[in-house]
Amino acid sequence: MSKLIGDAACAKSEGEKNNETDRLSCQTEAPILEALEEFKQMRLVPFDVPGHKRGKGNKELTEFLGEKCLTVDVNSMKQLDNLCHPISCIKAGEELAAMAFGAAHAFFMVNGTTSAVQAMILSVCKRGDKIILPRNVHRSVINALVLCGAIPVYINPQINERLGIALGMKLSEVEEAINANPDAVAVLVNNPTYYGICSNLKAITQLAHAHNMFMLVDEAHGTHFYFGENLPIDAMTAGADFSSASMHKSGGSLTQSSFLLCGANVNAKHVRQVINLTQTTSGSYLLLSSLDISRRNLALHGKQIFHDVENLVEYARKEINHIGDYYAYSKELINGDSIYDFDVTKLSINTLDVGLAGIEVYALLRDEYDIQIEFGDIGNILAYVSVGDSYKNIERLIGALSEIRRLYKKSRVGMLRHEYITPQVVTTPQEGFYSEKMSLPLEESVGHICAEFVMCYPPGIPILAPGEAITKEIIEYIKYAKDKGCSMTGPEDMEINRLNVLRGD
Repeated sequence: MSKLIGDAACAKSEGEKNNETDRLSCQTEAPILEALEEFKQMRLVPFDVPGHKRGKGNKELTEFLGEKCLTVDVNSMKQLDNLCHPISCIKAGEELAAMAFGAAHAFFMVNGTTSAVQAMILSVCKRGDKIILPRNVHRSVINALVLCGAIPVYINPQINERLGIALGMKLSEVEEAINANPDAVAVLVNNPTYYGICSNLKAITQLAHAHNMFMLVDEAHGTHFYFGENLPIDAMTAGADFSSASMHKSGGSLTQSSFLLCGANVNAKHVRQVINLTQTTSGSYLLLSSLDISRRNLALHGKQIFHDVENLVEYARKEINHIGDYYAYSKELINGDSIYDFDVTKLSINTLDVGLAGIEVYALLRDEYDIQIEFGDIGNILAYVSVGDSYKNIERLIGALSEIRRLYKKSRVGMLRHEYITPQVVTTPQEGFYSEKMSLPLEESVGHICAEFVMCYPPGIPILAPGEAITKEIIEYIKYAKDKGCSMTGPEDMEINRLNVLRGD
């Protein structure tokens, strides 16, 4: 499939397309934004949805969100194109995004990166197909396997014992899995991980392609790789077939907005059909325009934006490591394999030597210091730093961490050593989820097969997934995480005192 650089976006000769100046001149356009601006000048009488009628029908909502916002919360119409079948401004926006990311095609996703992850899996996997992937994937990946009935071939990641975190995929283990499962249709990698760990993406992609397998990358936390300098390789440059790029995380767009990127060997028309199976037919123009505007911003200013972010994080990392006991880790972890590279924009901090679980530090920062970080787990916290941050805010975080150490430090005796527990897969996620089930108290569920998800969110990596054996170690971990204050989600029982298990297992 040839690379799709749209006429509507920027019609240039092949030689001109390769010119950086010409490429950037195309990126000054924002066709969805421009269409909405033109729409606002029209005197259309709205006898369509949404029912608030440009905010006039819901005064309280308009006062809260603002008239400018409600004015462009509109339905698909001729002037504004249609997300399910784009032919004008959305089509042009997709072509500009594809150009900016170096993809053959890009799709606007307004059901979150979850829908992008699910679309790329559903595009290549059907019931009974095998897919090779690490077990420490986001829930959305396993959700897709529940939907399509594909069979996961899990590669259990190595653990960094000091940090208690799962690492990337080792090339040798991917090769071993491929050789053992030559009928697999795809390989999936999450790159980077929540903590900033990167796998050898290019080599894994080449290996997958050499065995006629698709390469899928959950790149939810790596949007900035496409626009910054001296950052780990991005999925499209590595030659991957699909990438889910979560623009609302490091890209600056509104929450729930994302891109699905496709490589040259992908049938984009089929992918569109798959997306339309699950994505809303009423795409939000607030989300669409935020993607359009943010893409333009990153394409034009991304190098400087992420240079500034890198400097902020490096300063914070240095100062936090000077406090003592905390460990803000970075490229020194690189081993050329399971940690092939590291995302230096991630401010990941290990808290175990302070004697506090990451979730405890997370709670103290929020409750005592009015600082909301991204997440805390058993042994680490992640402070998400972006262009919207300042040295003043960084200093406030550093000061709070220093005071927490001084006031709350204790012995780490009795703390769990690591976050990830290798699961025992008994049956497929689809079989586990849809089988007849029964509810048991946590302690009584040991030895049974789980029929639902259990996870701490964020980061949303399942501790248990449907079809996996429930062990004593897992139950102890769940109880420990609950006691430490982790936000547990997934089971029908909102209190996580009971689990659904397969009946008669």
